[in-house]
Amino acid sequence: MRRRLGSVRARATLAATLVVAIALVAAGTAVLLALRANLSDQADAQADNAARKVAAQLAAGVPYAQLNLPDEEDNPVQVVDRQRRLIAGDEDVESMSVVKLGSARPGGGAVSGDSPADDDDDDQDEALPEAGHISDRVRHSQGTATVEGGTEDYRFAAVDVTTQHDVTLTVFAGAPLSAQQGAVGTALTSMLIGLPLLLLTVGGATYGVTRRALRPVEGIRAEMAAITASEDLSRRVPEPDTHDEIARLASTTNETLSALEASVERQRRFVADASHELRSPIASLRTQLEVGAAHPELLDVEGAVEDTVRLQRLAADLLLLARLDAGERPQDGRLDLAKLVREEADGRDRVHLDGVGAVEVAGSRSQLARVLGNLLDNAQRHARDRIDVALRTEGTWAVLEVADDGSGVPPEERERIFERFVRLDESRSRDDGGAGLGLAIARDIAVRHGGTLRVGEAPAGGALFALRLPKS
Repeated sequence: MRRRLGSVRARATLAATLVVAIALVAAGTAVLLALRANLSDQADAQADNAARKVAAQLAAGVPYAQLNLPDEEDNPVQVVDRQRRLIAGDEDVESMSVVKLGSARPGGGAVSGDSPADDDDDDQDEALPEAGHISDRVRHSQGTATVEGGTEDYRFAAVDVTTQHDVTLTVFAGAPLSAQQGAVGTALTSMLIGLPLLLLTVGGATYGVTRRALRPVEGIRAEMAAITASEDLSRRVPEPDTHDEIARLASTTNETLSALEASVERQRRFVADASHELRSPIASLRTQLEVGAAHPELLDVEGAVEDTVRLQRLAADLLLLARLDAGERPQDGRLDLAKLVREEADGRDRVHLDGVGAVEVAGSRSQLARVLGNLLDNAQRHARDRIDVALRTEGTWAVLEVADDGSGVPPEERERIFERFVRLDESRSRDDGGAGLGLAIARDIAVRHGGTLRVGEAPAGGALFALRLPKS
């Protein structure tokens, strides 16, 4: 049961059914109350009309015995005096008991429970009607009347009238509530029968619609489970042609899978390339040490040191890339980029500084120094005679350009050179060309500092690397 209620379909069905049930109960209650009030008003009007007809006869001087009384079953009538003695009424009306202000007063043959004297408690100063007139005030109440041995509920109207002989009487006339009770009972029965059927219909429809709407979600879940089990990131979840939230969820999921597949493939390629790059210096160093162990006079100490340095640099590059891939954020701080450029260029041949003024940027000094060093190293490997370094500002950006007069980078290769372990000149030696990680590291650092690193064509025909960093 808990698992069923844990599904979206079950919760949506339960919520919709509950909301509809509350709305229907509230609407049904309002309808019943309105129906009851309307029928009560109709009964009051009927009783009021019957009472005034009899009161009009009394005001006109018709004798009590000759009063034209309405049908006693539809409108039982009794006339009482100020002392509440029965003056006239239907013979078949055995008793009338009027409920006023929430209290019932039992009666015998005459009206009980309501009289002009009772209303004096509410309005002591109200004047009685003049001789031959009917009071404008009509008092309505509810009670029972026993007619020919049968007792029913009635709405009563009480009207005061003063005869031409200056005798004040009260005419009580009732209107049956059987029609009201029957109509309310019928409506209530219909609601009690129809409400469960309607709720079942709403619940079933909601469950079916929700199930149909969520069917693509189940397909996405099943495919994701299969992808997880098979570890095949080339698979994709089905995308429904509905252009709704579920379709966008499927599209986003596939984009995530594509990014994850690319990341895993990049990681695998990185591990394979790193292993390949590490194998060469390690094998070379081992060979030299083995030869030195067997023939000390043949040990190439200088070569062993170079292989060791190369291995150390490669390990440092791999460690830095691992930290960058792990999301390492640059340390907060401000530094003078111009000063850093001068420090990195100091002691390098063929490097010319042009317009390098003070520019402050935020970030890690060691990482930005690594970027500058890698760019200058790359330029020195490819330049023939000259390397130009320029630093300027463009709005909120600091722009550093490193240009050489070498052979340049073909347009179709300008993005590829920033990939890891990529060397365009595969024929050149590893000692001269490095492992192909310098530019990849430089771009990663630039991006993590909120900047960019791109390559174009220098005025002298070589490569022009442009580093853009936000000013602090």
